[in-house]
Amino acid sequence: MTKRGLGGMIKALMVTHHMKKQKQQHKKKLTTWQRATSVSVFAVATILSAALVVVPNVRADQFDDQIAQLQQQNAGVQSSLQALQSEASSYQDAINKLQAQISDLQGKINTNLSQQAALQQQITENQTKLDEQKAVLGSDIKAMYVDGQPTTLEMLASSGNLSDFVDKEQYRTNVQNKIQDTLKKINTLQSELKKQKLAVDQLLQDLQKQQSQLADAQGLQNQLLSKNKSEQNDFNNQIAANQSKIGDLRKQQAILNSRYNIGTFKDSPDHGGYPDAWNSAPQDSFIDPWGMYNRECVSFTAYKVHQAYMAGRTNRDMPYWGGVGNANQWDDNARAAGIPVDSNPTPGSVAISNAGFYGHAMWVQAVSDDKSQIYVQQYNAQLNGTYSEGWRYTTGLVFIHF
Repeated sequence: MTKRGLGGMIKALMVTHHMKKQKQQHKKKLTTWQRATSVSVFAVATILSAALVVVPNVRADQFDDQIAQLQQQNAGVQSSLQALQSEASSYQDAINKLQAQISDLQGKINTNLSQQAALQQQITENQTKLDEQKAVLGSDIKAMYVDGQPTTLEMLASSGNLSDFVDKEQYRTNVQNKIQDTLKKINTLQSELKKQKLAVDQLLQDLQKQQSQLADAQGLQNQLLSKNKSEQNDFNNQIAANQSKIGDLRKQQAILNSRYNIGTFKDSPDHGGYPDAWNSAPQDSFIDPWGMYNRECVSFTAYKVHQAYMAGRTNRDMPYWGGVGNANQWDDNARAAGIPVDSNPTPGSVAISNAGFYGHAMWVQAVSDDKSQIYVQQYNAQLNGTYSEGWRYTTGLVFIHF
């Protein structure tokens, strides 16, 4: 090795040593600065966090359990209500059948009452005829005999001859026989009419007894039906009360979900581009082309996806997710369809919050440089079917990249 070469090596070693020493000193200074900076940044971040976001102890998704419990109660009550409605239908059917039987018996009773009245009238008329016949025949006999009680000897003495006596005797016998025949016929008819009337009377008693029993059974069915209706009313009131509680819980949930909002959200004359006809129609009054109800968060974001990606393309559009359209189902639906889902917000992506019973979907219009904040457009954030837009934090969100 030459001297020059040895000197150059020594010089190089000295330079390297000096550079290492400077580097160590710089690293030491940098570490000190980083520590100070980290503390300062942490302090500022803490102050900003305290100033900008006050996160309550209550979590928005904790309402899901309460809502689910109330809905489970309603499901059980609804099941009991359906059973009561089925029973009520059975009671009403029994009442209708009993009423039909009562009406049928009443028809028979009315018929037999008419027969009873007719028989009684015949009996009365026959009795009158019987009395009249007795009176007429009695008068005829008295007209034949002076004292009304002629003896055989008197008849013989008053007769001109034997033939005349025989004729008078025969006539008297004939009259007596006629009286007896007439009385017998009338009495026989009276007896038959009375038997018929007795049978009709007994039948009427039986029919009226059956009708009374049916009326008692119908009264019992009416009591059961009335009790059933009262229980149904109680169940309906319970369901309504639970639905009211669910509505209150969802409002509270929506308020807590908005804790990540920055400032006040605002409306826009064009409602974020949502069709006027859809916006002016009553909320949930029709279903959009993707199976979502109008003026819901999912209907708006579905339209924005269609509007953004359908123009000029035939292979990309909002999928039809009708029937599985709740916002908290979108990220799972997207993964199943091979659509990317992550925690990285980008303009034109859909932000999904899985908090709440239905979740919430938002259209991402802009993203801050550090991606901690996004400017979103949305519908029904406050459960009133209206449009709003503004900045919010990305905390707790996932993003679908259609």
